[in-house]
Amino acid sequence: MHFDNLYTHDFARIAVGVPQCRVADPAYNAEQTVALLNEAAARGAALVAFPELGLSSYTCDDLFHQRALLDACEQALGVVLKASESIPTVAIVGMPLRVDQRLFNVAVVLHRGRILGVVPKTYPPNYGEFYELRQFNSGLDAQSTEVSLLGQTVPFGAQLLFAASDLPRLSFAAEICEDVWTPIPPSSFAALAGASVLVNLSASNALVGKAGYRHQLVSQQSARCLAAYVYSSAGEGESSTDLAWDGHALICENGELLAESQRFKSGAQLICADVDLERLARERMRQTSFGMSVRVHAAEVGRYRRLGFELGIRRDKPLALDRRVERFPYVPSDRARRDERCHEVYNIQVQALVQRLRSSGIDRLVIGISGGLDSTHALLVAAQAMDRLCLPRSHILGVTMPGFATSERTRAQALRLMAAVGCEALEIDIRPSCELMLKDLGHPYAKGEKVYDVTFENVQAGERTNHLFRLANHRGALVLGTGDLSELALGWCTYGVGDHMSHYNVNASVPKTLIQYLVRWVAETGQLGGATDPQVLIDVLETEISPELVPGSMQSTQATIGPYALQDFNLYYTLRFGYSPGKIAFLQRQAWAGEHSLAEIKRVLRIFVSRFFKGSQFKRSCVPNAPKVGTGGSLSPRGDWRTPSDAESAVWLADLDRVPDDPC
Repeated sequence: MHFDNLYTHDFARIAVGVPQCRVADPAYNAEQTVALLNEAAARGAALVAFPELGLSSYTCDDLFHQRALLDACEQALGVVLKASESIPTVAIVGMPLRVDQRLFNVAVVLHRGRILGVVPKTYPPNYGEFYELRQFNSGLDAQSTEVSLLGQTVPFGAQLLFAASDLPRLSFAAEICEDVWTPIPPSSFAALAGASVLVNLSASNALVGKAGYRHQLVSQQSARCLAAYVYSSAGEGESSTDLAWDGHALICENGELLAESQRFKSGAQLICADVDLERLARERMRQTSFGMSVRVHAAEVGRYRRLGFELGIRRDKPLALDRRVERFPYVPSDRARRDERCHEVYNIQVQALVQRLRSSGIDRLVIGISGGLDSTHALLVAAQAMDRLCLPRSHILGVTMPGFATSERTRAQALRLMAAVGCEALEIDIRPSCELMLKDLGHPYAKGEKVYDVTFENVQAGERTNHLFRLANHRGALVLGTGDLSELALGWCTYGVGDHMSHYNVNASVPKTLIQYLVRWVAETGQLGGATDPQVLIDVLETEISPELVPGSMQSTQATIGPYALQDFNLYYTLRFGYSPGKIAFLQRQAWAGEHSLAEIKRVLRIFVSRFFKGSQFKRSCVPNAPKVGTGGSLSPRGDWRTPSDAESAVWLADLDRVPDDPC
């Protein structure tokens, strides 16, 4: 299996073809269908869906009862079937079909010269501009469970599930147009039966406002079913006697739009999207309500017949992922969505802190201000919380505590920030108390030696925390924590000190990359209100992330533990979806192509795996209360992440070791 092949990582390329058609001209329609089928195969698609009644055209009306047309449709199906013999792509085509002296509107599933099954439409509409019951029967009235078609004996029925043996997470079911517009679509039961891809062969005429509703319908059905939903529509060539057609095709995955056709486009078109089958399987495994729904609807689920087939997709050659992978999964790339995300996260943090202060009966806060990113954002949240409680910001005691390596830049930024916010400001030089502690410990530094070890660093961190808690006792206040999600994930915090322990922490489920945007958003949108120096927030953003604990050196955090941009990517896909390191490396290679080599991605990912899975959980098991802000997860032992502190990381490291250094 080739590392740079999307099928290696449980993606499947799904396509929708919108051919140009002619009314009641099956031979022409078959020719157009075959052309798009070949294009889908050339693009590496596992499956391609075509419109409802595409071989005949949807608008034949009473011509559907003409034998010549029905015979010609079966001949056209034979043309498409013949063309499918040499390609691995599954084709799902629509046509009218006679079964047991009745006429059905069906989806025919073809693969490599074989008809895998025929699915009739369950709910033909008979209202408004639709009067399908004039020509067609409902699949509910079908008697036969098999049909003879083009010399093959073929499964027939609405409850058919098609499963690829060589791509185990790919199983699909088909429904037709109106079926998804009903209160309980057949695809809902198909999903409960195991279908990860739901295919809708539709004609769907164009009306004002209908495209927007289609978006909602398809998106929500994919979200409810934790599935991919593939929707076709008839395009150019359908009759305009009473209707118009826009060729609107959609592919959604768990509520997210992956691909969409161009409406009212002249000629044929094909859209493709790479569906993450593992993500869908993971969501179904995680959401226990999905499994309970299977039990509740066991009778309907039990009616499905599972039809296995071998897809035959090659994995031994590169096939690049045709899907946008965000570099910053916690931060939307679109400016409007990013601003909306920042507004929501900020207000969740503020509201949670307001509630904590109200419930505790305490109206004062103590917070350590370093002049760096995390404490800056926590102070902004605290200021807004005081505003909402109609309390003066002087109820916040900001404390900056320079140590042996504090730079003048961060010290000045801390003082400017507190002045801008309008809180009470206090500066405490912790060096004397640290020197006393080091002397009590018998540390070499107390004897004049320049030994800057972990003890030297942690004494400073501990002294700061000690001062904060004692000040909180003295002032009748809560200590507000500042440590973020990224630091907790990597264990980049000292046990029991300020970036780990507090009375309440508003940042604990916010990753570093998002905090950067939150601070910028506050600066740009004037959330500080009467602040006179919002420029200090920009200065904080431009400051190197550093603990500033060792004199005479620039301690770059990201030089030690890797760039937070990469580590937050690793965290998101590990925590949210449980992906293996190999798949995360594949996705990160797609997202950061041209900027980070695979070797660098693997190096940083190894740091993450080593720190996240072994050696850091004991710190996460006792974190203080903190609000969860997003679906990206939190590491609270009371929420998204409950694991033993003595787990091993060997299986994750072994998986990473299987990633080739050079996929070529």
